[in-house]
Parts: sequence; C-alpha cells; structure tokens
Amino acid sequence: MTTRLRLTLLLLAACLSPPWAAASDPGDLPHFAHKDGRHAFVVDGAPFLILGGQCGNSSAWPSELPGVWSAVERMHANTLEAPVYWEQFEAAEGTFDTSNVDALIQGAREHGVRLVLLWFGTWKNGSAHYLPLWMKAKPGTYPKITGKNGLLVDSPSPHYPATLEADTRAFRALMRHLKTFDAAHTVILVQVENEAGAWNSIRDYSPTAQAIFEGPVPGELLGALGLASRAGGDWQAVFGPDADEFFHAWSVAHFIGQVAAAGKEEYALPMYANAALRDPIAPGPAGTYESGGPTDNVLAIWKAAAPALDVLSPDIYQNDNAKYRRVLDLYARPDNPLLVPETGGSAWYAHMLFAAIGRGAVGWAPFGIDRGVDAAPAGASRRPDEDPLAALGLDYRIVAPVMREVARLNFEGRLQAVAEDKDVPTQALGFGRWQAVVSYGISRFGSGTPRGNPEPIGGAIIGSTGEDEFLVAGRSCRVDFRVADAASRAQREFLRVEEGTYEDGAFRVIRIWNGDQTDWGLNFGSGPVALRVRLRSY
Repeated sequence: MTTRLRLTLLLLAACLSPPWAAASDPGDLPHFAHKDGRHAFVVDGAPFLILGGQCGNSSAWPSELPGVWSAVERMHANTLEAPVYWEQFEAAEGTFDTSNVDALIQGAREHGVRLVLLWFGTWKNGSAHYLPLWMKAKPGTYPKITGKNGLLVDSPSPHYPATLEADTRAFRALMRHLKTFDAAHTVILVQVENEAGAWNSIRDYSPTAQAIFEGPVPGELLGALGLASRAGGDWQAVFGPDADEFFHAWSVAHFIGQVAAAGKEEYALPMYANAALRDPIAPGPAGTYESGGPTDNVLAIWKAAAPALDVLSPDIYQNDNAKYRRVLDLYARPDNPLLVPETGGSAWYAHMLFAAIGRGAVGWAPFGIDRGVDAAPAGASRRPDEDPLAALGLDYRIVAPVMREVARLNFEGRLQAVAEDKDVPTQALGFGRWQAVVSYGISRFGSGTPRGNPEPIGGAIIGSTGEDEFLVAGRSCRVDFRVADAASRAQREFLRVEEGTYEDGAFRVIRIWNGDQTDWGLNFGSGPVALRVRLRSY
C-alpha cells in the first residue's frame, strides 16, 4: 500500500467516524466530546447518559455497601456516586489505604454499574472536616480562613502551600491506584473536592490572603475575562464591589485546578467540581450563599483558574420548577457540559430528570439514595409512607433501555424532552414539519381537555431518528403529532408504531401498536415503554 493511499484511507475513516470518536484518542478512557455547543459523555466508545444515585456521606464504608447496592438496584441506576474519604485514605501520613475504594470498584462490577468517585479532600460542603487527624493536629500548618472580624471560620484557606501539597499528593495516589486497579474503567468520572468554598465569610482576610488580595490580579484571569487593559491593578481596583467574592472564587478554583491537573498526570479520567448554589432567580448579595465555589456568577473565573476540570456542575435542591429550570439553563453552556451530580432525593424531583435531559444533560443523580425516607432535604414535602426510590425507579426504568440512543440523539441535536409543570397541562415541541404535543391528565381514550396530573410527575422524551421517524418514551402523559403548518390543513397518520428496545445500537421490535393504542395518540403510564414512530401526512 502506498503512503498516499494509506493517508487517503485514514482521512476517509476520519470523515466516516462519529464525532465523539474523533474528539481525541484517550486510549478508550471515558471522555467528553463537543460539537456545535453540544456535549456527549463517551463511555466504551459511545455517548452515555449517567442515570445515577449518590449514597449518603458516610455510606461508602464496606459495612454500609449492601444497603447502597440494594438502593441502586431498586432505582435501576446505571451509576453509583460514592465518596472517597481523605481521613480514611491517608490515615497515616504518606501511607494510602485503598480498601474502601477497592470494595466500591469490586461491588460496582458485581452489580453491573459504573462509578463516579467523590474526593472528599480539603473541602466538603465548605469545611475541612475530612482532613486526616494528623493534619487536624497542626492547625497552624493547615489553617482555616480568618474572617473579616479577625476570628477563624470553619472553612479551609486556599492560600497555604502545605495544604495544597498534601491534597495533591493524596489525590495523585488515588488516581495512580485507579489506573492500575481499574483497567476496565469501572470508574468513569471523578469529582475533585465537594461543594468547595466558604460559609460565614466571603473570603480569607488573614495577613497572607490580604497580601495576595492587594497584589495584581493574575494576567490569565484578566485575559480570559477580556480585561487585559486593567493589567497591574489589584483586586479591589479591578473588580470593585465584587472583588472579595471574585478573589475567593479564583483562589479556591486555582487550588482545585492544581489538584485536578496533578491527578490527571497520573490517570486522565474526566473530572468535575460541584457547586452549592445561590438562588438562580433572586440570588441576594455575596455572603448569603457559599462563597468561592462555582456558582453561576463566577463560572468564567473557574474556567480560567481550573482548566483541568472538564465540567462545573450544579447541586440542585430547588424543588420549584422555575428555579430548577433556571439552574439547568445557567450551567448548560457551549463551554460546559450539563451534569447534575446531586439533586434532591424526594419523589418530586424524579420528573425533573426529563427536564435535565431536555436541556442536554449528560448525567443526573439524586442524593442519599440509601437513606430511604430520610433522603428528603429539609422543607421538602412528603407523605409519611412515600418511598422516593419508587418514583425515581419508574423514570429510570423508562429511560434506561434507550439510554445510549437518548445520549446520541441529544449530542446530535435531534432530541427534545420535557417535564410536566404545574398548571401547564400541554407542551408543544417543534421538529421541522412536525409538531409533537405532550398532554398531561387526559383520558387514555377520547380527545378531552388535558387537566394535568394531580402532582406534576409526567415527562416525555422525543428524538428524531430519521425523516418522519421518531423515538418516543414518556411517563404519565399522552404524546401526539400534528403537521406544523396548520394552514396546509394536512392531517397526520401513524404509518407504524413499534414498541421495542435497543440492543447493540439496533432497535428490536417487541410488538406493533394499533387500534386503541394509537387512535387517540400515544398514551404512556408508568411502564418502561419505548416506541419507534413513523408518520405521514394526508
């Protein structure tokens, strides 16, 4: 074979390869692919949708894992998110105990699910409570933040090299172990720290921090924000009333970015940081929410400070449709895949899986899945007998059989999904010459008026799989189609409606719907039903 012919064949193969395969050559490692402002999480060579569940903070010990695996099975999750505790991993300085991590990996393999590991290192919910005892015994070496009033605050300072060096060394050891112990890529993603930032102080006001604050703003940040003309200015001069918050965001992100970069040098799994959110509609002033983490107003700062992180992710506990959707909008960006690694565990949140998918999410996971009825956040309403895993499991059973196809169509920009909103009984989605209409609270037979479900539990996923052909799945709703151009007076006809599932990327037909199943549209209850629909107009 000539060199010219070999190059021609290689170029042809590249042109025919799917976009996620061409994104990079990560040696079959999970990775993110990007195209036209959309994103895919590629696992085993194809887009993957994390249908996850996060266990409780103290549930990643071997003694608690039987209950965790039981919860994963009950909710039909394909991924478990579980912590790695620095205080256990490096109980003695320089000695690393991988037993908890190994138990998680072995258990995940036995149960046929993937893992997302959560590094509880320097930060956990704004505090440093997971530091090993040998570090806690030296508060002068690994200091807390000093508040504006001169008193110590229960949050770690990002300004001391000893803390960074210790965290980096331990995280390197974790990633190095994963590379050798987990060649099968059971672990697909790693969270670096947890809800980093500070409560009860906007930033560190210690003399060490103050000297940095009064120095020049880093040039790479000014360049990223389009403020290069302000080079040489200190934080107060450049950012005015936002200076304290922006300074702390940069400091925390720069610290975590260095930890992530060091870990990737050992093993280049994708990594993310998660945020304790501010109110997405009426946020209030700095100091009323955790300062320093990747909240929506400092995402650009985090992107500049921590380029080793693949994703900045929201932990969503707003049990309000408008606020939940606003968070999805804020974090679904051309430069940031939408990943919801932590959300409320009560039954209300279940239908928001559809809203997240509709916004292009690559993953979604409720918190506290192994705690049963104790998983609801404070203030969430729940009946005493309500089992949140039942509602979550219903939606996961619906999405799981078509997970890969949903992820692929989303990446290609050919999928839309909606979650029911209270007092909005009908939603319409445009697909070129067709309009899909999703209705809630309507009889299975007849063309009555949709009234919405008693509680907003419905949702639908609709993907365009070809000309006049769609993949449709849903819960507690009716999906119908009509010709988008009403002036044409054309009517739709279901040419064929097939129920089935995907096996190895191909749709396998189980049965054909007709008669009562299609005369009034496509009605979905709570079962795991996926339909391939072919239409024509007349």
